[in-house]
Amino acid sequence: MNYGYIADLLFPDVTLTPEEIEARYPKRQLPEGAKVTRFAPSPTGFVHFGGLFPSTVCERLAHQSGGVFYLRIEDTDDKREVPGAAQALIKTLAMYGIKFDEGAALSEDGGICDNGAYGPYKQSQRAEIYRVYAKKLVSEGKAYPCFTTEEELQELNAQDKKAEVKSREWTPELEAQQKAEMLKLREITEEEIKEHLEKGHPFVLRMLAKTDGERKIKVTDLVKGTLELPENDKDEVLLKSNGIPTYHFAHAVDDHLMGTTHVVRGEEWLPSLPRHLMLFDYLGFKAPKYLHIAQIMRLDEEGNKKKLSKRDMGASLDDYAKMGIAPECVREYIMTLLNSNYEEWHMQNPDKSPDDFPFSIKKMSISGCLFDFNKLNDVSKNVICKMTADKVYEDTAKWAEEFDKEFYDVFTKCPEYAKKILAIGRGGNKPRKDIATWADVKPYVSYFYDELFTKEADFDEKFDKADVKKALTLYLEKYNKDADNSAWFDSIKEIASEIGFAPEMKLYKKNPEEYKGHVGDVSSFVRLAVTGRTNTPDLFEIISVMGEEMMKNRIESVISSL
Repeated sequence: MNYGYIADLLFPDVTLTPEEIEARYPKRQLPEGAKVTRFAPSPTGFVHFGGLFPSTVCERLAHQSGGVFYLRIEDTDDKREVPGAAQALIKTLAMYGIKFDEGAALSEDGGICDNGAYGPYKQSQRAEIYRVYAKKLVSEGKAYPCFTTEEELQELNAQDKKAEVKSREWTPELEAQQKAEMLKLREITEEEIKEHLEKGHPFVLRMLAKTDGERKIKVTDLVKGTLELPENDKDEVLLKSNGIPTYHFAHAVDDHLMGTTHVVRGEEWLPSLPRHLMLFDYLGFKAPKYLHIAQIMRLDEEGNKKKLSKRDMGASLDDYAKMGIAPECVREYIMTLLNSNYEEWHMQNPDKSPDDFPFSIKKMSISGCLFDFNKLNDVSKNVICKMTADKVYEDTAKWAEEFDKEFYDVFTKCPEYAKKILAIGRGGNKPRKDIATWADVKPYVSYFYDELFTKEADFDEKFDKADVKKALTLYLEKYNKDADNSAWFDSIKEIASEIGFAPEMKLYKKNPEEYKGHVGDVSSFVRLAVTGRTNTPDLFEIISVMGEEMMKNRIESVISSL
């Protein structure tokens, strides 16, 4: 068969050569050891946590090595594309610290533009390039056309999907049947090709896999190590009947031209690796290094590990925005999942940014990472407790404006007052860790606002109400707004002595039967009356920020109710 003749028949409009395309994409001039990575999502909806995970790996590998991290939009499946999804993806990833050096970017008019010399970065705009390489493969006898009806194409596509992710219904008999059909399709002649084209019949282009699939090939994965996989024996579809390339073909061409050195993707793509390596070989390209990272898992109600699916809470990054989980906290949490030694490093370097952490592929989990909301909350508390009161205020206000307008109106009425509240217990060697999400701020500060105040606890029944009332009455009589913390607590001790409570804890511990209670109990009476809670930050600071008027109103209200 005259392959060059067939190539001209199939692609009469393709006049560019691979060499001319290569000239458009010169080799990158980077330091030795620099890595070029990419995040290449399909714009099909919300940004998945599972997408943030590999993009963080890509970003770290590139930027730690002095390389390049770029964004490519794989939008060749127009049936799945969601309008505006690419723009939302770029904005969301930026919130989570994912910084691209080049690639698809937001334009001034809100669309998508190219930022860099290796574009277009949207695959839908690269059809001309793919056709050049498709023609090259046909001319070398490495690809052939497959003329079919639309119904037959749908059936073949369904079989391709089963071949990639084999379901329980995919039996050896069905696999043998597909191979037989493929062998029959390969027998097409020049005359038949010409006849189909003259009649205007559509065709898909398939890669000719010159192997029986019995051999094994050794491949090195940078996460999983050396693997033995079956050699590819599938005639992979390269171009669909509408001329649009499949992911397999497009990613090989793009990764080569854009100079990608490392491809990070989920381990579910491992079965496709042999066909991708064969495709790189057919095209005469050096294959990038692959990292197939473990899937994100979760525990179901029975305690079994399941893949984190799109339907699970926490899968969509939109969930985090609604829950008020700060992007900084999510990024910190991801680092704990990516490298087992991150937490130890962070404890030793509490003031450093996650960007300073020496990320290592060797420290990545092979078996899978477990998504845990409780762990995320713990990480969030540790991150937020180190933020300034100004930042906590600004981020909380921004969240509340969108998701809790009633709280926003109260909280932002006096920004300086709110910041003073948030500054209580913040900073120092042992900052308080009450806030895990911006949604937690509302209950945390609620007793500082009459509009939000609710009583959450009652006085312990072991104490006589008359003693509680007497203690609160004396507190109001002795209160001095100009007293410092020490003088203020001395007045609490005096009150304790006057109502038969121990003024010192050591006295109470030595002879508890001689007292009705101790000075800490008296302090708790005031705390509960003022805040409606039994556990709060430093009471003196609370009252100092709250102000005398609100404090007295609260206590007088409690006295009248006893």
